[in-house]
Amino acid sequence: MTGGTPTQARGAPALGLVEWLRPGDHDRVEALLADMKRLGIGHLRTGVSWADCYTEDGRAWYGWLLRRLARDVEVLPCVTYTPPSIAEQPRTSAPPRDLKAYADFLDVLVTEHGECFEWVELWNEPNNLNDWDWRLDPAWNKFAHMVVLASWWMRERGKKTVLGGMCPTDPNWMSRMRELGALEAVDAVSLHGFPGTWTHDGKDWGRHVEEVRASLDGMDRQPEFWITEAGYSTWRHDETSQAEVFLDLLKAPVERAYWYAWSDLDDRLESQEGYHVDERHYHFGLRTAQGREKLLFRLLAKGGVDLVRKVDDEAHRKPLPAPAVARGEKPVLVTGGAGFLGSNLAHRLAAQGRHVLLYDNLSRAGVEDNLAWLLDEHPDRVEPVAGDIRDRWTVRDVVAEAGTVFQLAAQVAVTTSVNDPREDFDINLGGVMNVLEAARAAKVPPKLVFASTNKVYGALSSIEMMEEKTRHQPLNPHVRRHGVPESQPLDLYSPYGCSKGGADQYVVDHARIFGLPACVFRMSCLYGPRQFGTEDQGWVAHFMIRALRDEPITLYGDGKQVRDVLFVDDVVDAWLLAERHMDAVRGTAFNIGGGPTNALSLLEAIDHIGTLAGRRPEVGFGDWRPGDQPWYVSDTRTFGAMTGWRPRVAPADGFRRLRDWLVAQGMGRVAEAPPAKKVAV
Repeated sequence: MTGGTPTQARGAPALGLVEWLRPGDHDRVEALLADMKRLGIGHLRTGVSWADCYTEDGRAWYGWLLRRLARDVEVLPCVTYTPPSIAEQPRTSAPPRDLKAYADFLDVLVTEHGECFEWVELWNEPNNLNDWDWRLDPAWNKFAHMVVLASWWMRERGKKTVLGGMCPTDPNWMSRMRELGALEAVDAVSLHGFPGTWTHDGKDWGRHVEEVRASLDGMDRQPEFWITEAGYSTWRHDETSQAEVFLDLLKAPVERAYWYAWSDLDDRLESQEGYHVDERHYHFGLRTAQGREKLLFRLLAKGGVDLVRKVDDEAHRKPLPAPAVARGEKPVLVTGGAGFLGSNLAHRLAAQGRHVLLYDNLSRAGVEDNLAWLLDEHPDRVEPVAGDIRDRWTVRDVVAEAGTVFQLAAQVAVTTSVNDPREDFDINLGGVMNVLEAARAAKVPPKLVFASTNKVYGALSSIEMMEEKTRHQPLNPHVRRHGVPESQPLDLYSPYGCSKGGADQYVVDHARIFGLPACVFRMSCLYGPRQFGTEDQGWVAHFMIRALRDEPITLYGDGKQVRDVLFVDDVVDAWLLAERHMDAVRGTAFNIGGGPTNALSLLEAIDHIGTLAGRRPEVGFGDWRPGDQPWYVSDTRTFGAMTGWRPRVAPADGFRRLRDWLVAQGMGRVAEAPPAKKVAV
């Protein structure tokens, strides 16, 4: 069992996790325990279904589960759900016909698996109709009698008991339990609460506990107070609020608190309310159902409660008294402002003395570091606004404040879009529509610069290619000399290409139909400091990180794919020029990238990166990814002619600057040169 971990805050309740595990969830159990070890959490509350244990498979499952969990954590089994065959009515929320049967079942559980647990929770949310149908027990006599029998017998068997948590908190119900003698042998009473999701009515945990304690005044033996289930649903994609509610839980005046839950509910399953009757039920996890770590998980794993507090303070910092507003200049809004591109843009804007609204949901790994850096560099210029591009109401409010909007928030990976095309659509197309409509509704519509992608052109199969030693090249010398022009027909390939291409066209059309001052950049491969590259996005940084760590790289395809890389400072120059020249560029989509002079193949890039890292990484190959472009180079002449822009940072310089930043961040090191060989004289 783990203990004494960074997740446990000084003076706070002992912290546990809640996860309800279904028969057959063997792999999920192992993943859960691995995560609990990472997070430093040693207490786990999980359900033991009395109903399921009436089946042979269910009884075997819970036997395995309790033994397996007890090897790694302290288990609190919450024993609930009446077997329908012995219930007053054939459902799991009905009282058993023989109230002693519950104590008998607990007796068997202790006999067979008592070494696995010290405490037992008696039922779950008894004042919730889904768990205990109090219409069949209006005076609570049956429930109280069942608890009296169970708690006294557990004491005889050497176990401690906690009364099933109320939801919502109800001091009158607790008074009734006291009146009926149900508290005489229990060792702890518990509460449930979901601030910001369902319960609490503006009260903090201290007020709830205080009210329940008052109902127990005068008892000879005071039970402990626990919170056996508390959490926050991120159904509106507000992961920063989940972290805030978690921190509030740690202030609760209780002995133990369990956070609900480890993982989101799989959207193919039913909740207690029914199949997607209430969407909030599906988003309580520290991880999504697909396994992505949410902000709270990442912060706890990286730096414990102290880091959660730090980032929460930064994300919810009080608004700045903007000096720019006093001069009649509205703030600049950067959506996705804590990301790689957004943080570099915000840094430039703030350095110029402008007031920046930094809108980000902090869902991507590493963005919390970018946010901290920006606030440290520009404490009087950068104002964080925690929010998600899918939340149209928050988007409406923040866009209304802005004079210019740089729309950078996005789902950024083709592979992720293939795995979850619905989420990709909601973010990349639905989110951009939220921004466009908010801009259209503004009294004075802001200027809008939208970051699209070269993926809107698909695989470029209409361009004939030839294969050279280290790269693919177009047969057409004009295309090879200048790159792909904006006149190239769109070919929306992959969910990512479809969502970005659809958003691209909506921006152009809103400029045309509604007169919005907006333009589009179809961007090629961008790289530079503050990029936490992955295999699926930010390949230059990903390759550099792997090389600095002496780790192998996998190329999908033959590695001769050509891209025109563009250093982040150059694309920031382009965006600011577009803002300055908006009257001229309104309603236009531009290709932007390094152009032919900054084009190189993946193999050529790896050679250069290997030189900078002091070692060439080992390279493996996988199958081509669907829709991958063998060659893409941007023809940037249109935007250059309208604004005078051209890329200034060559790959040799840009790659070196990226390497130096990654090394300074501790993300790898440059290999030492091998010692010179001695020559005999």
